[in-house]
Amino acid sequence: MASQSTGIQQLLKAEKQAAEKVADARKRKAKRLKQAKEEAQQEIEQYRAQREAQYKKYEQSVLGSRGDMESKIEASTRQKLKELESNMGKNKEVAIKRLMEIVLDIKPEIHGNWKK
Repeated sequence: MASQSTGIQQLLKAEKQAAEKVADARKRKAKRLKQAKEEAQQEIEQYRAQREAQYKKYEQSVLGSRGDMESKIEASTRQKLKELESNMGKNKEVAIKRLMEIVLDIKPEIHGNWKK
């Protein structure tokens, strides 16, 4: 009977060690999964930051050139407005004089549809 109880104790001890090893393996697996998840999250953040930096650079190049075009167009518009104001100043008196002549030079005529 003593050998039987020793055998049972050895089996229980082996079962306990196996359970500990399985529990330890599960803990290591959970820890490794958590670590892998954190590493993946870091990689995602790095990739996101890299792509965002590329996008910002591209956006700046596109918007920068658009801003240059806007400033060129604005400068051209200001120049044309100055030319128009200058021409208006030069021809203002002549235009007013011609308008006044047309308005004040009235030649009364009978309309062709009027019957006597």
